[in-house]
Amino acid sequence: MKRIKGLEEYVQWSVYRQALGLPKDQEEQYELLAQGEYNINYLFVHPITQKRLILRLNTASQMHLENQIEYEYQTLKFLENSGHTPKVYYCDGSKQKLMYGVLVMEFLDGKSLDYTKDVQVGLRILSDIHAIKVPENTHLLRPKSGPEAMLLECRNMFIQYKKSSLCEKKIQSKVEKMLDTMGERIKAVKMISPYLCCINTELNNTNFLINPQGQNSLIDWEKPLYADPAQDIGHYLAPTTSFWKTDIIFDSLQIEEYIEHYIEEVNGRFDCTGLRERIMTYIPLNCMRGLTWCAMAWVEYHQPNRAIFNVDTYEKLSEYLSDSFLSKIEELLLY
Repeated sequence: MKRIKGLEEYVQWSVYRQALGLPKDQEEQYELLAQGEYNINYLFVHPITQKRLILRLNTASQMHLENQIEYEYQTLKFLENSGHTPKVYYCDGSKQKLMYGVLVMEFLDGKSLDYTKDVQVGLRILSDIHAIKVPENTHLLRPKSGPEAMLLECRNMFIQYKKSSLCEKKIQSKVEKMLDTMGERIKAVKMISPYLCCINTELNNTNFLINPQGQNSLIDWEKPLYADPAQDIGHYLAPTTSFWKTDIIFDSLQIEEYIEHYIEEVNGRFDCTGLRERIMTYIPLNCMRGLTWCAMAWVEYHQPNRAIFNVDTYEKLSEYLSDSFLSKIEELLLY
């Protein structure tokens, strides 16, 4: 905790302790659990309830939100009854006592989703979450046009790479050509969904917790949107997603089978008209989102003042920007 300036003092702050029902004097111990690209998570045991909890620090916003940690907190509150998300107990986005946003949520048991045996479990989790009706006054951001908004996000992320001294012209040329091809493909398909819901948008296997003896969960909710469920399934099945922490890429037959299974799990709870066609467009679009994020992150990872540095991520970024992987995505765009 010492690496985060002011954190040791923060957990002794009376407002924090009273909100969580902690003893006046600190008894609990905080241990680093995990860190992502924009968050740091600490595990601790509540000395009175004996519940295992996570103290989550938000270091930056991928969505460029001033209220990033509140946005995540509100989403988890909304999804609390889904049976697939952690309960949240505390949120402080003021940044007055600490320079980062703070959230406390329950710790859930489980292992990361295994693509060799758990893909259908993940689809069941997503169908249950997608089936929750979103109220009209939702806090969730709604893109004016999902596919076009995603493509614009891709172009904006890639600008960070293009204007960097790290930019390689061969990579720039190939990615820009793929972005243009994706734009033409979007125009050729009807991408209007009859149903919108809360989608996660970041469905890497490590964001799922699979627990055969308990609750199967989706735990990372940094970038939720009110949008087409096809966007989530397209991301879940995209090669840029499965390849991130593993070496697995689904073939076309597997993708077709998984789409059918998801529709079976939905079981009529919402309108799936045109879903397959939209998913098959969102898969390459999510690939472009993954590639352009990697290009942007490659630049960020070379900044000397970066708060979080993961060696595995750095190595994977290089792999995603390799000529061989870019060629695989290029082939997918023509499928």
